[in-house]
Amino acid sequence: MIHEVDEALRLLLVESGLQESGVELVFDSPTREWAAGRNAPTVSVFLYAIREAAARRQSGAAEEYDADGVVVAWRTAPRWFELAYLVTAWTNRAQDEHRLLSQVLRCLTATDALPARLLTGTLAELGLTVGLDIAGSGEGLPSVSDVWSALGGELRPSVDLRVLAPLSGERSPAGPPVTEGLVVRATDTTEADGIGSGRRLRYQGADPGREGFAAPRERPLPPGRRRRGGPAR
Repeated sequence: MIHEVDEALRLLLVESGLQESGVELVFDSPTREWAAGRNAPTVSVFLYAIREAAARRQSGAAEEYDADGVVVAWRTAPRWFELAYLVTAWTNRAQDEHRLLSQVLRCLTATDALPARLLTGTLAELGLTVGLDIAGSGEGLPSVSDVWSALGGELRPSVDLRVLAPLSGERSPAGPPVTEGLVVRATDTTEADGIGSGRRLRYQGADPGREGFAAPRERPLPPGRRRRGGPAR
C-alpha cells in the first residue's frame, strides 16, 4: 500500500508540471550527504512516520462476487494508516526553493483526496477515498524539528503532508459453487441368509410385513390413561 501511495503522489506532482520544468522528484531521505550529492533542482517527498488510525478499525469480513454474482472470496475489513511525508525543495537559491514549494503546495491543496485515476494496485481495487491533509495537527507523530535533528541536517522550509490510506485485509478464497443436487448412493452388503457382515437389523427373526417396521402398531396406554372418546383402561 505504501508504494502505491508513493506512486499516486508522484503522478499528482507530475501533473502539476514539475518534471516539465526540469525538477527531479524523489522519495529519498534528505540527509546532509544526500543534499551534498544532488546536482539539479529537486523536490523530496520523504516518508518519515507511519501510524495506524485506530479509530477506523473495523471487524468482520465482506464478500467478493464474480461477474455472475457468485461469492468467490471473503476479505477482512481494511486497516487505515496515516502516512506522514516531509516535502522539501532543493536548489542553489532560497527564492527558487520557495517557488518550488509554492507550486507543490498549490498542487496538494487543490484536492482533499488523491484522484481515483491515479490509484493503482490494492488502492484501486478497494475503491476507497485516500485523503490528504496539509500541515495537520500530527498528534502522536514526531515533530518536524525532531525529524530534521534525526536526519542530521539544518531546519529548512517544508510541507508536512499526511495521507490517510487503507491497507487491504486478508483474502480467503471460497470453495467452488455447488452446481449439482445431493446424490445418495447405497451399497447392498447383505449376504444370502439376509444378514450382512456389516450393520445388523434390530428386529431379527421378525417379519416386517408389507408396510415394513415403520407400520403403525397398537401401543398399550399407561394405567389411568384413556384414548379420546373411550373409557379409561
